[in-house]
Amino acid sequence: MARRRRRSGTRRQLERGFVVLTLLLVVAALVLVLVLDRRVTAQFEGRRWTLPARVYAQPIDLYSGQQLSAKRFAAELERLGYLAVAKPDRPGTYRRRGDEVSVHVRAFRFADELQPARALRLRFTGEAIESVEDASGSEVPVTRLDPMLIGSIFPIHGEDRIVVSPAEVPPLLPEALKAVEDRKFETHRGVNPLAILRALFVNVRAGQIEQGGSTLTQQLVKSYFLDSRRTFRRKAEEAVMAMILDARFEKADIMNAYINEIYLGQDGQRAVHGFGLASQFYFGKPLAELNLEEIALMVAIVRGPSYYDPRRHPERALERRNLVLRVLADQGVVGADAAERASKRPLGVGEGGRRAGSFFPAFLDLVRRQLRSDYEESDLTEAGLTVFATLDPLLQEKAELALAEELERHDKSGRKAAKGLEGVVVVTTPQTGEIVALVGGRRASFDGFNRALDARRPIGSLAKPLVYLAALETGRYTPATVVDDAPIDLKLPNGDRWKPGNFDKKVRGPVPLVRALTQSLNLATVDVGLDVGLGRVAKTFEQLGLEEAPSELPSMLLGATNLSPFEVTQLYNTLANGGFRSPLRAVRAVVDEEGKALKAPELEVTEASSPEAIYALDRMLIEVMNRGTGRPARQSLPPELVVAGKTGTSNDYRDSWFAGFSGAHLVVAWVGHDDNSPTGLTGTTGGLAVWSRLMGSIVTSSFEPMLPDSMEHRWIDYYTGRETSPYCNGSAVSLPFVEGVWLEPSIECPPGAVEPVEGAYPGPAMVPDGTVIQDAPAQVP
Repeated sequence: MARRRRRSGTRRQLERGFVVLTLLLVVAALVLVLVLDRRVTAQFEGRRWTLPARVYAQPIDLYSGQQLSAKRFAAELERLGYLAVAKPDRPGTYRRRGDEVSVHVRAFRFADELQPARALRLRFTGEAIESVEDASGSEVPVTRLDPMLIGSIFPIHGEDRIVVSPAEVPPLLPEALKAVEDRKFETHRGVNPLAILRALFVNVRAGQIEQGGSTLTQQLVKSYFLDSRRTFRRKAEEAVMAMILDARFEKADIMNAYINEIYLGQDGQRAVHGFGLASQFYFGKPLAELNLEEIALMVAIVRGPSYYDPRRHPERALERRNLVLRVLADQGVVGADAAERASKRPLGVGEGGRRAGSFFPAFLDLVRRQLRSDYEESDLTEAGLTVFATLDPLLQEKAELALAEELERHDKSGRKAAKGLEGVVVVTTPQTGEIVALVGGRRASFDGFNRALDARRPIGSLAKPLVYLAALETGRYTPATVVDDAPIDLKLPNGDRWKPGNFDKKVRGPVPLVRALTQSLNLATVDVGLDVGLGRVAKTFEQLGLEEAPSELPSMLLGATNLSPFEVTQLYNTLANGGFRSPLRAVRAVVDEEGKALKAPELEVTEASSPEAIYALDRMLIEVMNRGTGRPARQSLPPELVVAGKTGTSNDYRDSWFAGFSGAHLVVAWVGHDDNSPTGLTGTTGGLAVWSRLMGSIVTSSFEPMLPDSMEHRWIDYYTGRETSPYCNGSAVSLPFVEGVWLEPSIECPPGAVEPVEGAYPGPAMVPDGTVIQDAPAQVP
């Protein structure tokens, strides 16, 4: 009896313990649900995705007279994702018939206005727009094409997206997602028990998570709230949160969140989230403009973005897309005929096409660096800023092509040293200091080492104009001042001796300043630099825009100073802008998520040199192009185009440079090897060739600097510096001098013997003794 009572008491204790434990588990579960409820509700109600700053290129202005052909305009529309159709009656469509293009431009919020979508008709004549009309036939003075998205500034973890509102989502997309991924979406409570049981059976049998029964809501929870671990505990937590989400929010809100959140692919370090960005990534156009087969492909990718990557696995992606189309037809979402037609079309994802974010990595790197001086990193990677950049897509494309073609020409030359060369091109508009094109290498879309900003190499003879500018600023030198091109033997502070020489190993003796610069004479340049003083020359580098003056060594005079192409561009931009220094910039404006304009880099202008000295130097740089080391470029340029520039070659021909400008553009080109091995190229045969190819392909204007009031043009003999007559063809050159300055006279040529010339040198690029003019390499002691 006692034993029976003890067993009964023990049983009651166990029952009470079980009840208590059950109550504790229920309470814990309730607490967990409450905690999850608070977390889900708080995060989802105030949901704010991290929105990386989006960077746009310059828009293409459309107006009568704009230099743009119908063919080039149609190509630009294709690159922006416009669809060629028979009737362009919706935004993002166009039709070309010969020299007439009808286009329905997209709405776009610029920094200064919201431009609505509108239908336009453009007529072209040759290489220019003849007229722009709206749908009523009225003339449109000027309008803009929506700009190209060239990239985004995403955080270190690489998550990027374009958030879209329900109004921007094509109605077919949510219907397709429900038909393929979650047919009970409208009726279940966040989870689908039958789907879960089916997946549970498979997973228990396998002993691991192999199959999901996830609804769209669960997929959203997994992506938005949880990590990627695949455990039973995480699955249970996912299910509870999905039910909470479904109970607290409308189905339409959940669907829109899913469309903006789900992971859909990888672009290098950038994770592509949401259908808004995926539409740009795969098809290069807004989500609202996708057609049936494109939407079907996007829905197909949801199941496995890596496995069904249409670029890496097109066969798999095509098979999955066509399966989606069949499902849509079977479910009555689309007609069977429409699905059949769509299944016969290609994927439409081109390998060759540039994708948002991989357009111009070197330029985008510059944008990031400049923005970080004014904005916190979190603002750039999370606050949804819109950045309007200075890049000109048409000019950028031509710069890339010029560099690629020239490097390919060297590859085919048969010279071992010329194979595998790399290069850089930087283009600015000197008056504003805006970077309108920047190419960081022969593979322009490669996101790696940015040679344009970070490759610091000896600049060679590009330093010489700064030496001559320092001399002109003293007031003791003019373009006609005779300097000594004679042997130099200089003892350095460390006891070594420095003996530079000219390119051809010859000496010219007394030569005028203009000839010394035009023929890039090393010995004459060192003579001038030593007379002016190394400190003064180093200061000139700073005046023109270099942040830190170079070391005051004699070799600095011949360009033994390591600078990046960007730094060289800053120096020469000041020369091209009449001596006014404007910091180079890649950003025009920044607006916040609401469209409000924020702080943007201001146009700073500082007078860096006297107008008289800059004008005299610029006129001498024109002579470099007419009769000096830059003369070969004349073969690629219109005969009436006036340009100025200078070649540069580093020691042992390791670096080939050219910096030159017209009235509208400055172009700096560098060619060399990444390992710093010799190229066998001078500035004339390397950098100048790239520059000529590009400058000859763009629409630009002559360089016509304004003559200062205190100066006048006079004719001097190019070889002696003596004043002469304009009738001395081949030797007479018109150059600026301060009014009243005395020039040594020479014997005049017989009047009427030849026609007057404006500084042109009609003969070959050589001096009277037959020596072909080439750039002289810098010589480091």
